[in-house]
Amino acid sequence: MPYSFAPLNDEYRKPVIDIFNYYIENSFAAFPEQKLSYNFFDLLLNATAGYPAVVVKTEHGEVIGFALLRPYHPIPVFKRVAEITYFIKPEHTGKGIGRSILDYFTVEAQKIGVDSILACISSLNENSISFHHRNGFQHSGTLYNIGRKFDRDFSVHLMQKTI
Repeated sequence: MPYSFAPLNDEYRKPVIDIFNYYIENSFAAFPEQKLSYNFFDLLLNATAGYPAVVVKTEHGEVIGFALLRPYHPIPVFKRVAEITYFIKPEHTGKGIGRSILDYFTVEAQKIGVDSILACISSLNENSISFHHRNGFQHSGTLYNIGRKFDRDFSVHLMQKTI
């Protein structure tokens, strides 16, 4: 199925938050415990100012995912590092979309002086850990048992890709 990227903007508020809320309610991929209101979208837009952020759309215009880079830390000494976040509707995973996002963000990140991308992944999200390993990310550390969701403790794996 052909798909394309479009800049993340207010037009996509509802589908983006709906996708994010799916993962909040059904997985350890998104860290919040409770569904988020559509107002949370404003925080996403603010967090990505000056960084690449996109929605993924089918050829028919359906939003099937979103992705963004944001600063790792506000101190300028870390301006070369960005953190990646992306969510794709479950029925569209495993089709190369995540890899396409990484390829796109690698080029766009370099244009703004970013040369290292971080992913912070729940230890209970084995698919994401495997995906990032397959796509050139290295394990850079673990924050042990820092999260609790659905009455389960989890660690956060930090994974890094130098671009």
